[in-house]
Amino acid sequence: MHKALLAATGLVLSLGAGTVQAAAQHYTLDPSHTTVAFLVDHVGYAKTLGLFTDVSGTLTFDQKTNIVDNIAISISTASVNTAHEARDKHVRNKDFLNVKEFPEMTFNATSTTLDASGAGELTGELTLLGKSQPLTLNVTLNKAENYPFGHKRFTLGVSATGELNRSDYGMDYGVANALVGDQIALTIETEAIQDE
Repeated sequence: MHKALLAATGLVLSLGAGTVQAAAQHYTLDPSHTTVAFLVDHVGYAKTLGLFTDVSGTLTFDQKTNIVDNIAISISTASVNTAHEARDKHVRNKDFLNVKEFPEMTFNATSTTLDASGAGELTGELTLLGKSQPLTLNVTLNKAENYPFGHKRFTLGVSATGELNRSDYGMDYGVANALVGDQIALTIETEAIQDE
């Protein structure tokens, strides 16, 4: 199982309207407000929900042109959490994430342009278990303005969803006998803060 990204994603990302700024700005994902979650089928009974708790990333965004670029997201595979200790231990071993050999999964993407509503498709490359495959995320910019408290810096709020087949990355445990689903549904929620 997995998720990535992110993948993870952000995991992650595209942005749209708001106060116009001069040119492309550099942003860093806020780890305390970034969630990369996944759903995977379990023997056809129900889906198991998991998330990665250690996610970092950067991107650039030009609010004048709605272009998102230079997206680089990294996820610690050992940070997987499905709210069940024994299952998490299994997911970290060689049947799934093999975290000792592959401690990180990454998502990298170049530019995409959001429409006037702040929505768009972002296609990049997810690297998991040492294999890279294209991954497309449906992205929505929820908000782009100065944060109302705390750091008060210009912040992007982004939601993204996507799907992948884990067997494309060589993670095929439980696929043939339908014990664990092949298709992984991804959900990414993040706040990206403009660098000072």
